[in-house]
Amino acid sequence: MSRIAHAGFLHETNTFAPRKATWDDFVQVESFPGLTLGEDILTVMPGKNIATGGFIQEALGLGHELAPIAWCTAVPSAHVTEHAFETFSEILLTGLAEAAPFDAVYLDLHGAMVCEHLEDGEGELLIRVRNQLGPDIPLVVSLDLHSNTTMDMFDNCDALIAYRTYPHVDMADTGNRAARHLDALLANPGPPLAKAHRALPFLMPLTGQCTMVEPALGAYARLAALEMEPGVRSASFTPGFPPADIWNCGPVVVAYGDDQAAADGAADALYHAILAQEAAFQVERLKPGQAVAQAIASNSHKPYVLADVQDNCGAGATSDTTGLLRALVEQGADGAVLGILVDGEVAAQAHAAGQGAEIDAVLGGKVYTDGDPPFKGRFQVAALGDGVFTCTGPFYGGITTGLGPMALLRIGGVSVVVSTHRMQAADKEIFRHLGCEPAEQKILGLKSSVHFRGDFTDIAEQILVVEAPGASIDRPEKLPYKNLRPGVRVCPEGPEFVPPVT
Repeated sequence: MSRIAHAGFLHETNTFAPRKATWDDFVQVESFPGLTLGEDILTVMPGKNIATGGFIQEALGLGHELAPIAWCTAVPSAHVTEHAFETFSEILLTGLAEAAPFDAVYLDLHGAMVCEHLEDGEGELLIRVRNQLGPDIPLVVSLDLHSNTTMDMFDNCDALIAYRTYPHVDMADTGNRAARHLDALLANPGPPLAKAHRALPFLMPLTGQCTMVEPALGAYARLAALEMEPGVRSASFTPGFPPADIWNCGPVVVAYGDDQAAADGAADALYHAILAQEAAFQVERLKPGQAVAQAIASNSHKPYVLADVQDNCGAGATSDTTGLLRALVEQGADGAVLGILVDGEVAAQAHAAGQGAEIDAVLGGKVYTDGDPPFKGRFQVAALGDGVFTCTGPFYGGITTGLGPMALLRIGGVSVVVSTHRMQAADKEIFRHLGCEPAEQKILGLKSSVHFRGDFTDIAEQILVVEAPGASIDRPEKLPYKNLRPGVRVCPEGPEFVPPVT
């Protein structure tokens, strides 16, 4: 039995988004648990689709003693404030000093954290942890699939173990794999494993990274096959998080092996397999009016799902834009519901008026102001909720939310789910909380890029990707990058990035 210290600090940073992540954002409960300290981690995390929860269950099952320090996450947004990063860094380093002695460390990180004062939040955090630990204590890290995996991250730990599904239905399983990898390192002390890092030369849109379909489906099948090769211990592919204006933005392959030939062979094989499919990572997108017209024309008894991908708070957007809502209302859609639109003022107005009342509301368009204007209309308050419910889908499964006052507002044949706090529409319980059964709708507008596919594909007649205004631009070639590494292609088979002249 070994003693393992562990902690988690996760943020996916969209450097083009309008709102930064403060320490309060990491403390509060929204779509995931808030700041959790010490032994509470051992009771809060297991049973949830969170990497730390999976790690805890597997590590305890393997007979290890755990020394939990702190765990927190914040809804994706713009940069993490310097205060927030330094606050957690101090908690972590102090916690490691107080937890000593221990035999190993596990960290649950995202991989795409950008701070006000740092391009590479995880890289800096790992440098600090490695400097405190010294070179000999094993340090294993789990990463989100959307990690922009840097050399500082790669160099300052013994293994990076990333999710393999998007929707991320395997977050807890990734924690399991990290625990097993760390257990093997502890059982066989000796020289570190050989390792290889390969950065691919193009950016992939988020909607092209879905592992339920090609080409990502095939890439991860190839990855799994390579791990069965002699001498290969682990491999990961992180397609990256494109709305991050940093040098190291983009997809990366890492591999670990018993010798350098095994690690290099696995990394090179996966790198070239992905590169050969570059063009296939691009996807078709429709304007709101086109998507709504196609959905209205359908005679199916199953919902048409319209993915409002550029207003996905799970990628740093505000979830308060009105482009898709406006198209639904203007085209007279019937049996349509859109969610989640975040507007605490209107949610409070609905609660003050009461269920069944009619309110004149100015909805959305208050945080992200570069898109459509706020939607003004007379709504019926069809249902009210407190925003606390337990998710049942494969992505958010087991999570109890804290979305604050919620309302289902209706205008003509269109309903809209309004919340106070942010959560992407990736779980059916969001709608059921307000008495709305998703499978019974004709049209479902979901503010999510890909995660919704985990819980809504089974009821969807068809899924259309909608390109309405929002702060999570899905075409990286449209983003005003300044800091990418020269030569990287800004989209599949697209032009190479050339730094602007200053």
